[in-house]
Amino acid sequence: MAHGLDLIGERWALLIVRELLLGPKRFTHLRAGLPGASPDVLSQRLRQLQESGVVRHRKLPPPVGVPVYELTEWGMGLEPIVTGLGRWAGSSPSLPRDAPIGVDSLVLSLKALFDPHVAGDAEIAAGLRLAEDEFRVIVAGGEIALARGADGHPDMTLDTDPATFASLLRGTRSLAEAAAGGDLRVDGDMGTAERFVAFFRRPVPHPSARNTTPPSPG
Repeated sequence: MAHGLDLIGERWALLIVRELLLGPKRFTHLRAGLPGASPDVLSQRLRQLQESGVVRHRKLPPPVGVPVYELTEWGMGLEPIVTGLGRWAGSSPSLPRDAPIGVDSLVLSLKALFDPHVAGDAEIAAGLRLAEDEFRVIVAGGEIALARGADGHPDMTLDTDPATFASLLRGTRSLAEAAAGGDLRVDGDMGTAERFVAFFRRPVPHPSARNTTPPSPG
């Protein structure tokens, strides 16, 4: 555990891992996902993660041909740690539940919020269009898989903005309300879309973490 924290315990390191879990990114796209990290700090963390074997830097093949950062196969093993930490933090009483959230963070939160007991034996291939980003979400056998990019034949697609999608996951808006307000378009069956959104459990503060301030002396 101590060695693991030596590798990924520096500020921004695990968040860089989070940004790369859905696929390679250019440096500029990493900066967009981590606006609080300066270019110098981000470059330093990327060098450290490369030296430790978590991240690699390579050039995409033609016709793209741009340099990107991506997780190594070993680095991808951090995915359950990132998901588990997010799930645990979701039960924090001090979590800023209305704070802005990046697109990749929002999509990755689906794994932390996914309730396999509610999903049961459902099989749904969903598409997500969040502003300029597209993702595919596959639910089958009580498990969920995420990937960047469009699916050729999804059962339904939610076309919206990140803030609206976050409100659907938080339960502060319904699909019908968002669609009626013009903030959401459902391509496909609305019933399937409603069933899909219900697979994700809204995080609530854990009872044992409340009122933990020790009493004042005397």
